[in-house]
Amino acid sequence: MPLNIRSEEVNQRAEKLASRTGVSKTEAVRPALKNGLARQNAERETFLEPVKPIQDRLASNPSTGLKADEAFYDSLNDA
Repeated sequence: MPLNIRSEEVNQRAEKLASRTGVSKTEAVRPALKNGLARQNAERETFLEPVKPIQDRLASNPSTGLKADEAFYDSLNDA
């Protein structure tokens, strides 16, 4: 599916980069998108890092096999 860039500024920058590097606009934009996604993934991993020990501790607890009493929890919301 084609990408429709509606921002004239972004389109001009993509054209400028493509002409400087001698590639199509698609090939000029591809590394920027790849790098942006990689940066987002790295930031997400850094953000979740402090939570990992808590997740591991919870996962180490054995399952009791018990089912939650939905009627009881629903009754807590009744006023």
